[in-house]
Amino acid sequence: MAFKYLLVLTCVCAWFGSLAVSDKELLRVGLKKRSLDINSFSSARIRESVHHIKPDTVYLKNYLDAQYFGEIGIGSPPQTFRVVFDTGSSNLWVPSSKCILYIACYFHSKYRSKLSNTYTKIGTSCRIPYGHGHIPGFFSQDNLRVGELIVKDQQFAEITKEGPLAFLAHHFDGILGLGFLNKSVGQVTPVWYNLIEQGHVTQKIFSLWLNPDPMSKIGGEIVFGGIDWRHFKGDHTYVPLTHEDYWQIEVGDILLENNPTGLCAGGCAAIIDSGTSLIAGPTKIVTQINHAIGAEGYVSYECKSIIHNYGDSIWEYIISGLKPEIICVDIGLCSHNRTYIKNDVIESAAHNESWGESRTKESPLCTFCDMVVFWIQVQLKQKNTKDKILKYVDELCEKLPNPVGQTFIDCNSIDTMPQITFTIGNKSFPLSPKQYMLRIEEGCSTVCYGGFVPLDVPPPQGPLWVLGDLFLGAYHTVFDYGNLRIGFAEVA
Repeated sequence: MAFKYLLVLTCVCAWFGSLAVSDKELLRVGLKKRSLDINSFSSARIRESVHHIKPDTVYLKNYLDAQYFGEIGIGSPPQTFRVVFDTGSSNLWVPSSKCILYIACYFHSKYRSKLSNTYTKIGTSCRIPYGHGHIPGFFSQDNLRVGELIVKDQQFAEITKEGPLAFLAHHFDGILGLGFLNKSVGQVTPVWYNLIEQGHVTQKIFSLWLNPDPMSKIGGEIVFGGIDWRHFKGDHTYVPLTHEDYWQIEVGDILLENNPTGLCAGGCAAIIDSGTSLIAGPTKIVTQINHAIGAEGYVSYECKSIIHNYGDSIWEYIISGLKPEIICVDIGLCSHNRTYIKNDVIESAAHNESWGESRTKESPLCTFCDMVVFWIQVQLKQKNTKDKILKYVDELCEKLPNPVGQTFIDCNSIDTMPQITFTIGNKSFPLSPKQYMLRIEEGCSTVCYGGFVPLDVPPPQGPLWVLGDLFLGAYHTVFDYGNLRIGFAEVA
């Protein structure tokens, strides 16, 4: 490609708190941003997998909506690869020269161990979480070039199968995970850990800036070992990590303009993920967002039937003070003893997946009943009348996240859409309509999508949000490994 990625080590002072950092302690990796197309965005997936062995959740994604990637080199001399710098995973993987039976491998750079004089054979087979499940490969070891620095003896996965044909849509070759060792397949030491251990950075932080300007050739920048004050304004708000395996924090209530959505008032988990463009969260909230922004949705007649047949009864139960979790049991739509399903894969996808499946061993009517009770409670706290509330909830049953496609919104209505605000560290982090929607140019036409998709993770791991690039594009983010915290500041 004629355009060369900005992988240079520059002599610019950075600022972290009140501490000046030498240019020698900073490693800058420039990112390139690609424009999304309808086919790749419409095929994007986010899933969650719940394991039987321990109460642990691993959410999977297929990266088809990934917009930001940079360049690395593996081997001596370096073989160049375009990778997504992904805070939601921990392994480094690229296609292998031994991937010969799958057409997608011929459209991406492949690692050839015979061409490197620093290669060390490991050969242990592995399966990397990806898309609907896993992709196979094996571990190898070689030197890794990141910017102008060389990470010695970095272990990584050579992928031997790239299927299905969805891989053809990738504008990158592999993934460089910036997550934690506990989540690394094979307990392979992540690149970030080796940067610290080999003395390439003195401060155990890295920062991420994603350029919100769609016309700029510079998509953003990752700075290892410090931050760049030019990319943000004001101070960072720092919040502690709440999970030792992810860049995960707690978020408070999500507001539509100034109206609470309710579910996260007592706190919800949120994973900060640079590997996806979208913002994923509980269906109960995403449905309220869809209604507020005028997004197209899926009409559930089961949901509407609950309003028409049981709306008055549910109202009376709530007014009388009956515990919400008992109401749907009392009217006969849920059983007394609910147990969460522990499938190998519990899936909540952007579309074309079982996004609305109950996470308990119950009928869909039970799931929708719980939603209806919750929505009525939220509206009651806003002191709305019974007729207005039941009408609103009935409309929500027509705005459920679309199970067969993305959420279309009217491009001409952006100026009238509400601000959506996340509460983090008792501070407000608002997103404007232009920040939470995706505008895709396709030929002579323009299509606009809402950037929120459903992801229903059951307790104790959920409710869970995944804050992807739409959020990170609005807020400069510091990943503070040394103090196990994350900081956010408004982009400059």
